[in-house]
Amino acid sequence: MLRIGNASGFYGDRFTAWREMLDGGDLDVLTGDYLAELTMLILGRDLRRDPSLGYAKTFLRQMESCLGTALDRRVKIVTNAGGLNPAGLSAALRTLGDRLGVPVRIGYVDGDALPRPDALTANAYLGAYGIAACLSGGADIVVTGRVTDASLVVGPGIAHFGWQRTDLDPLAGATVVGHLLECGAQVTGGNFSFFTELPDGGRRPGFPIAELRADGSAVLTKHPGTGGAVSTETVTAQLLYEVGGPGYLGPDVVSRLDSVTLTPDGPDRVRVSGVTGTPPPPTLKVGVTRLGGFRNSMTFVLCGLDIEAKAALVRAQLIDSVGADGLEFILARTDHADAADTEAASALLHVHLRDGDPKRAGRAFSAAAVELALASYPGCTLTTPPGDAVPYGVFGADEVPQDAVRQVAVLPSGECVDIPSPRIMQHQPASGSDSDSDSDSVGQTATSSSANRPTRRAALGEVVGARSGDKGGDANLGVWARSAAGYDWLREWLTTGRLRVLLPETADLPIDRYELPNLRAVNFVLHGLLGQGVAASTRFDPQAKALGELLRSRIVDLPADLAT
Repeated sequence: MLRIGNASGFYGDRFTAWREMLDGGDLDVLTGDYLAELTMLILGRDLRRDPSLGYAKTFLRQMESCLGTALDRRVKIVTNAGGLNPAGLSAALRTLGDRLGVPVRIGYVDGDALPRPDALTANAYLGAYGIAACLSGGADIVVTGRVTDASLVVGPGIAHFGWQRTDLDPLAGATVVGHLLECGAQVTGGNFSFFTELPDGGRRPGFPIAELRADGSAVLTKHPGTGGAVSTETVTAQLLYEVGGPGYLGPDVVSRLDSVTLTPDGPDRVRVSGVTGTPPPPTLKVGVTRLGGFRNSMTFVLCGLDIEAKAALVRAQLIDSVGADGLEFILARTDHADAADTEAASALLHVHLRDGDPKRAGRAFSAAAVELALASYPGCTLTTPPGDAVPYGVFGADEVPQDAVRQVAVLPSGECVDIPSPRIMQHQPASGSDSDSDSDSVGQTATSSSANRPTRRAALGEVVGARSGDKGGDANLGVWARSAAGYDWLREWLTTGRLRVLLPETADLPIDRYELPNLRAVNFVLHGLLGQGVAASTRFDPQAKALGELLRSRIVDLPADLAT
């Protein structure tokens, strides 16, 4: 058994988590995930400003108090905090070790950065064999750039158990475990639909641990005495996070999410087993960030009567002042009729402007908004003073052949080891819905098995949980039932057409729908919901993190006999 923990799910996660995990109990490996699509844009701007940067500086500060402890307890550290400059972070860690008087052996993985003159960053999502080579070469710490998040767990598994490229099922099992660990406390009760049922009410969930075994199965758990919980539902929630179809693509293996079995294994313990794998695709995903231009936002408060007319007046006035190009108006009807105070009686008109010209998107726009204060609708007020525009980025993804990328493991000795691409690869079918047509596009027609079933009006979230997130310009929305009977109803009832009705902003979007019976879940991929990605989005919920909770809040006809 290899005991692998996680201490970071994103750049900005709980600063003290590394110390908490090292002090909380036995570990063999401690991982930290710092990279997301938005993070690569941030690091790209850092690197452009200073060539010595481009990595997650927070990780270096965290190691100030943890490095000696990790070495004393022989806990290997594996992190992608290297970002765009893994060699730079490795050198900084060596300097830190020398200053602390704790010599440290560091390996790093390179080769993910690709030449794209028109891009700020372009990085291939590498696999786990470079990490494994560094660990086998004696590294205490392995630093990577852009590898798949799951590779932080798969790499130690390869080094410990000796998995070969043809050991597809163990690789697939470890990949699923890596996906579960990658977002830290999100698998131990963080962001959980039923957080009020957690022992501590979700106040401070602990970070997760996987007891990984040679066949790729694992038990998910956490240190004793830490908050949150590990249950089949918290694990299901994370399994559904930012995934697409049942085939979960990776550079080393394709993991079948429809083969995952979750079994309770005692208090705060869930066994993850049965995962099967198929050969990886012949291409690697490449994440590309570019500077998209400049943007600015101003928000008008509209109070009382004639909300729509007041918003229309502001729209016309601003278009007259700065022109219509790049302007976006979003009216949030947060107002209540016959309210007793100003805030409850007010709606918010968010106005965004995106432009290649920082002057037009800057003071020319924001000052024009402020100038309306005495010359617009009654009660005109804004939430902020005028300000300058800020640059924004856009994210896109494409592919390159696996053998076109040179993955290199730089061992603690300085030796560079080329990591060959897989010998056996397999083209993957085009993505698309594996069930449910849009023939019921209005989502209102009852099916034969439920047409005469007594119902009650209630929130959908009484009987289902949900987890949603971003993947570039797309979003995923996973919905799971709390019982077998609930799933029988859910898979029949929650069609693509009905989803479009419940979430009107998806009405014109291409949607893929996948059923995952082992998880009692249905997963949707909503193409284009987030436009050009998180950094460019002006959506109120730019990463679609709250989309699942919006769906759960909708009042629908629930079967009267379906238990909550």
